[in-house]
Amino acid sequence: MNTLLIIQIFITLALIGVILLQRSEGGALGMGGGNSSSMFTARGSANLLTRITAVLAALFMGNCLVMTVLTSHSINNQTKVVSQAPSQQ
Repeated sequence: MNTLLIIQIFITLALIGVILLQRSEGGALGMGGGNSSSMFTARGSANLLTRITAVLAALFMGNCLVMTVLTSHSINNQTKVVSQAPSQQ
């Protein structure tokens, strides 16, 4: 579990870095009238940073799901052990 947590931290930091490297196309919160048609060009959709972001996001979500499943199995096993413990002393 600790290994998955460390991997999650590295994925998160890489995802933050890649997102911050990308150039904003739409202006500041809708102001400034940026060119929105450039988003639909071949260059805009096939950008390397966009693909890296998508891969890192998929890894992030997959790792979250794996950690959730492992944690839920661990909690279920602990409750089974506690419920099976003898109550007489």
